[in-house]
Amino acid sequence: MADPSSYRPKPGQIPDSPGVYKFRDEHGRVIYVGKAKSLRQRLANYFQDLAGLHPRTRTMVTTAASVEWTVVSTEVEALQLEYSWIKEFDPRFNVKYRDDKSYPYLAVTLNEEFPRAQVMRGAKKKGVRYFGPYAHAWAIRETVDLMLRVFPVRTCSAGVFKRSAQIGRPCLLGYIGKCSAPCVGRISPGEHRELAEEFCDFMAGRTGAYIRRLEKQMQDAAEEMEYERAARLRDDIGALKRAMEKSAVVLADATDADLIAVAEDELEAAVQIFHVRGGRVRGQRGWVTDKVEAVTTGDLVEHALQQLYGEEQGDAVPKEVLVPALPEPVEPVAQWLTQRRGSQVSLRIPQRGDKKDLMATVGRNAQQALALHKTKRASDLTTRSRALEEIAEALGLDSVPLRIECFDISHLQGDDVVASMVVFEDGLARKSEYRRFQIKGFQGQDDVRSMHEVVGRRFKRYLQEKQKSGEWTEEPDGAAPVEGDGQADPDRAAGGPVDDDGRPKRFAYPPQLVVVDGGAPQVAAARRALDELGIDDVAVCGLAKRLEEVWLPEDDDPVVLPRSSEGLYLLQRVRDEAHRFAITYQRSKRTKRLKSSPLDTVAGLGDTRRQALLKHFGSLKRLRAATIDEICEVPGVGRKTAETVAAALAGAAPSAPAVNTATGEIIEDDGVPPAALSAERGQER
Repeated sequence: MADPSSYRPKPGQIPDSPGVYKFRDEHGRVIYVGKAKSLRQRLANYFQDLAGLHPRTRTMVTTAASVEWTVVSTEVEALQLEYSWIKEFDPRFNVKYRDDKSYPYLAVTLNEEFPRAQVMRGAKKKGVRYFGPYAHAWAIRETVDLMLRVFPVRTCSAGVFKRSAQIGRPCLLGYIGKCSAPCVGRISPGEHRELAEEFCDFMAGRTGAYIRRLEKQMQDAAEEMEYERAARLRDDIGALKRAMEKSAVVLADATDADLIAVAEDELEAAVQIFHVRGGRVRGQRGWVTDKVEAVTTGDLVEHALQQLYGEEQGDAVPKEVLVPALPEPVEPVAQWLTQRRGSQVSLRIPQRGDKKDLMATVGRNAQQALALHKTKRASDLTTRSRALEEIAEALGLDSVPLRIECFDISHLQGDDVVASMVVFEDGLARKSEYRRFQIKGFQGQDDVRSMHEVVGRRFKRYLQEKQKSGEWTEEPDGAAPVEGDGQADPDRAAGGPVDDDGRPKRFAYPPQLVVVDGGAPQVAAARRALDELGIDDVAVCGLAKRLEEVWLPEDDDPVVLPRSSEGLYLLQRVRDEAHRFAITYQRSKRTKRLKSSPLDTVAGLGDTRRQALLKHFGSLKRLRAATIDEICEVPGVGRKTAETVAAALAGAAPSAPAVNTATGEIIEDDGVPPAALSAERGQER
């Protein structure tokens, strides 16, 4: 615990002007970002008597080891810089809202030649028009299905669109009138774009004029005795009205507004947002956050506005934003919203009428969301805290290990030896900081030497980062980029600490506990690696799979935690995650090696011509037996390339024929049958 007086700036050093400040811990990690109209007055509040500070503020200033600031010219610039830094550094003591789900949007891809209406989630893309968010994807599909009768825009994927264009026949929607079939030329690109823009206008709330125009066309058709056309227009009007009925009118004056309500207690807060367009609720979303800093309702509203509109421009920011409490001061926030929209934005508290009643409804949704969140999380938060306390007590640690790193070694009978490092913070996986390694110090199978190498490399890098006083720029030697597992990464997507070149910072922060997958030998190797680097403030333990025993350095007997222990369960989760991450990487390396071919070594032979050769001859064996003239017959392959290919294949010894173990059939291609891979997996570690 640091003494704030040890890093307190002298009063004359702090400017009396607007700016943004950062508190860093002893490792140079940004732990809090704030803005101020007067940096001198604001920072002075943090360095008063600790007894007078809010408990969370007191924890922050005693965790910090330094403070720095950047002067700006206006409070609006301070607001924008604060948002950018919070997104970049992800400070642990700042309020960070977490979406309680990934909300779907109705998106129209106006950036394509033939715009497509579809359901989209995740980050917004440039040139795409979004409507929502909606609570359920099926609600979007129902709305689109009703509107396609009037606005038959394209909804098919790129593959279906291309296929229909090739065969000259539209898909089923084109035959039943729910697509204008631009794939087969029934409508020109310009006409289809106009149709998509009308679809967007209707979804944006400009419904009255369009329905009145259809009603006028229906009356004219009836007067001209074109009854079939009049009936079709009548059905179109009915479909549009049914689509409109799915979002009831809540504000009679066709208002475009966002309503934000906050429900909070001492520890957490929930935010609910209703998006009202054209007087109708077009979308709803909710966030929750831990109150890790001393904040008022106005502060929570300001953080919500930053997250809601920080990446938005133009009409995505509505004319009115209704809130339960105004940020203090309100003028910079209102001016910032106006800049993002490009026209005046009204930020206020509704006082009476329909808007006040609707705000009460949003507030009730926020209260219910907070109650539901606390019900879901109460046991989880309590369990994680208890697990960390049990680990600290069992291992004799001075404090609970808020950051745990676990290492595991994986190989297949000594081949493709790799290692993984997974990170858990506050008992939760932090996938953005996972790392993986290739063992380079020696060849063969030796888990103990591998563990010593990996732990040494990880902490050698940490010492290098520590000497740079917070500057991280280089890639760690031998460390591969973080490996994906098919799922979105919320930490990496949120930004996180990055270098000047935009890459995530590597190995900058030390753990309180290192866990290795293994028993006493692996633990001793990890401890020896730390001792060689002079690191004595990081605890080490190992978790052996056989009896789930916890091993400590230099102890002859393991620590046995009860089977019902939450601490043991957390260690098992950490160990199993490290094993999963390591074996996934090892399998990917082995798959690449097994798929390698002598053609890969031919200079100047790219993927396209390599595939053309294999497609033409059918197998590598037939290609090896072909003459140079026969190889030249492949489109795109000249004589010089053919000679190089023939020489490369002649110099590569043919592999032994593979056998399908299920049928006994000899596989002539140089592939590996699935059964062989399955047999290998039984021997991998």
